[in-house]
Amino acid sequence: MASHKVGGYVSRLAECYSARWKALMPSLSQSIVLTLVLSSAAISAEQPVAADDALRKQVAELTAALHGLEARVNDLEAKRSDGQSPAPPAQPGPEPLAPAQVANTAPQAASPSPLDILRATTVNVALDGYYAWNFNKPLGRVNLLRAFDVSSNAFSLNQANLVLENAPDPAHGKRFGVRLDFQYGQATATLQGNAASEPRPDIYRNVFQAYGTYVAPVGGGLTVDFGKWASSIGIEGNYTKDQLNYSRSFWFDYLPFYHEGARVNYKVNDRLSLNYWITNGTQQTEPTNGFKDELFGFVLQPSKNISWTANYYFGQEHPDFQYVTAGAPGSPTQQGTPFEPITNAPSVKLHIFDSYVSGNITPKLSFAVEGDYVVERLLTTSAPDHTSGGALYGRYQLTPRWAIAARTEYFSDRGGLFTGATQSLKEATLTFEQKLAEGLLLREEWRTDASNHAYFLTDRLGVLRRQQNTATLGVVWWFGAKQGIW
Repeated sequence: MASHKVGGYVSRLAECYSARWKALMPSLSQSIVLTLVLSSAAISAEQPVAADDALRKQVAELTAALHGLEARVNDLEAKRSDGQSPAPPAQPGPEPLAPAQVANTAPQAASPSPLDILRATTVNVALDGYYAWNFNKPLGRVNLLRAFDVSSNAFSLNQANLVLENAPDPAHGKRFGVRLDFQYGQATATLQGNAASEPRPDIYRNVFQAYGTYVAPVGGGLTVDFGKWASSIGIEGNYTKDQLNYSRSFWFDYLPFYHEGARVNYKVNDRLSLNYWITNGTQQTEPTNGFKDELFGFVLQPSKNISWTANYYFGQEHPDFQYVTAGAPGSPTQQGTPFEPITNAPSVKLHIFDSYVSGNITPKLSFAVEGDYVVERLLTTSAPDHTSGGALYGRYQLTPRWAIAARTEYFSDRGGLFTGATQSLKEATLTFEQKLAEGLLLREEWRTDASNHAYFLTDRLGVLRRQQNTATLGVVWWFGAKQGIW
């Protein structure tokens, strides 16, 4: 009787714990194994035994095993209620490998594929066009002293741009990068068409920027660029979408557009970075003399809403050779073009002091102010020619799609370094902007240029006026994965 009672007790426990295991374990095989083990114990208990001592011993051992099993099931149920998955039973692992075997079986780093390089490269396109009307109705439909919007009463393609960039990403171990900017259209001749500063402008005219970048692991980051890049002397830049106004200031038209050489930027901390350049000159992809220009500057960000840039540029811009149609026998040539040295070439220096501050007064209201001073001599015995002045900018975001911007500036041109005549210039511009869609801007602009002398063209030959007024409609369209300022 005792054996039958034990057998019934064990059978009921087997059924109970088998059900609990089935609810807990995702694998049916584990439940089957448990049921078989407990059932086997029940069968053994049902068989007659010769002595009560042996039976009591069996019951005690079985009870202890069941108590251990009950503790295990309770633990698994608690983990399940906490959202944890029960750990799988430990499996015997393989024999440990010898060091040589470990080296031979170590995973090899996959070499980068061409698709990886393409995925990291942004392809960006921009179109910039306008229609302008000059109320002087100038001969030749020319807006004097304009950098880009040079034509009046004409539908004009200002710029067509293609920007390719594979930027460095030192945070993910990628320290090299490259950038190419190709530019076509009317503004191209403004930026790179001056044969006085560029010996062979046609070769490089459509390559606005082309430089490689390396970020060295030095301090907060040491960025080195080599090649041709847009000048950051002056606050305004090449791409209209990134400017407050459609037209550019006198100072943008006068200060350097680009440089060829090497530049270094060192990030001292989150607020201060230092700049150093060594270049062929201002607007010189190829040098016109053997002197190398230099820039020393810094960018200070005293708060997250304010940025201050200061630059000092030191150079020599006068050529020491000239191209000729037919050189003397044995004259050196460059790409098949003969040239000869200039006797007693000027060697006086150019000095540019440039500083500008920009920031946000409120989330909707932004401002910028720029000041510049430039001095240069033709000869060491010549009186210095210098320009000085500055510009003030403001922009207010009326709605997410509508904004209004204004600019005013003063330009003192003593010696005619910029205009060819000693005069004082003033300019005021008002720009309305509509964001028609993401990547599509429409800008309407009114601008007044004024001089203290009669300088601007009219519809009669030889008759000049002291001012010119223009109304301009500009359209800027762009797309690409590059974010922020181009």
